[in-house]
Amino acid sequence: MASVAGRGGATRSTGVGVLDRSVAILEAVERGARTFTDIYEATGYTRSTTHRLVASLEQHGFLTSIGPHGYTFGPRLLRFGTTAMRDLPLRDLARPALVRLAELTGESAQLYVLAGDRRICVDAVESTNELRTIVAPGAVLPLMTGSGGTILLAFCPRPELEWILRHAAERTPPEPVPEQLTHRIATARRRGWTHSIGEREEGVASVSAPVLDGSGGLAAAVSVSGPDRRLGRSAAARLAPTVVTAAREIERALGNRA
Repeated sequence: MASVAGRGGATRSTGVGVLDRSVAILEAVERGARTFTDIYEATGYTRSTTHRLVASLEQHGFLTSIGPHGYTFGPRLLRFGTTAMRDLPLRDLARPALVRLAELTGESAQLYVLAGDRRICVDAVESTNELRTIVAPGAVLPLMTGSGGTILLAFCPRPELEWILRHAAERTPPEPVPEQLTHRIATARRRGWTHSIGEREEGVASVSAPVLDGSGGLAAAVSVSGPDRRLGRSAAARLAPTVVTAAREIERALGNRA
């Protein structure tokens, strides 16, 4: 089948030109193109065609503006990704470990994946405690706050981390980068887990660990969360090995799948 060739490489053609060109725009953004000029140069389309397609994709929610000259994946595309993720093996393979984690800790357990400069809750198991945290599957949350966000930042590829931090302040509205985030990322990377108290929501604490794929790359983050009176620093240190064990269980499940 013929391909639509841009400067960034060939894109498979379906014979529907507008669709193929729109997909090429999204692929360019996926590969790291952020500014209009980046996208224009990556696809090789004319400026007018690039502008028209980018504007249409933004209007439909597939792209979103980050500052005056930048773009990233939009909320509608993230929602599509969440729906697709529910049907992928990760959620099903991780479910037994997530249920066991909630039972062992008595707290709610969540599984997050990185989605552009946000994180998406792929699955969650609620605590049986009357006072508990609730994060609905499909929820789109920030990366700059909460232990789940810190873990995803700590173990994502360095170029992606640098882009996320560089463009956080260009969002509309801006998303300030916490001053201590760099230190927290380094600490999380070194010890393999992290803890947060009241970062994303007052009174809520969490403990998170990374789930890596077979090549050592980031697959997801697994977390437990609950009221800060139950998940203070001492409790977090006590529960951290259990969270890390759950992450290793999910990794083994993913490996068995492969």
